[in-house]
Amino acid sequence: MEVLRHVIVLLHIVGFAVTFGALIAEAAARRFQLTPVMDYGVVLSLLTGLALAAPWPAGVVLNYPKIETKLVILIALGAVLGIGRSRQRKSGDAPRALFYAAGVLSLTAAGLAVIW
Repeated sequence: MEVLRHVIVLLHIVGFAVTFGALIAEAAARRFQLTPVMDYGVVLSLLTGLALAAPWPAGVVLNYPKIETKLVILIALGAVLGIGRSRQRKSGDAPRALFYAAGVLSLTAAGLAVIW
């Protein structure tokens, strides 16, 4: 059971890495576009985060403030990506503020997952 939990933690970090990596790749290419790959990373992080918040065997203590904080950040990240992609479809370019906000939120969520 512990091995399964570690695999889910790994996939959770991979989800944020996919989101942040796609942002870095777009910024390096000077396109500043929000891509569907970023959405996939957020969905992977959400699903694995929910799996990690589920009750595990007796004796596992869950850190509820951390879970709540990460959920709020993940919802905000999803909202920023959704709004940015919608504006990107209309005007052809994602607003830079939303692009950078997505990067900051993604890095913050990954940092909280590792450090807290």
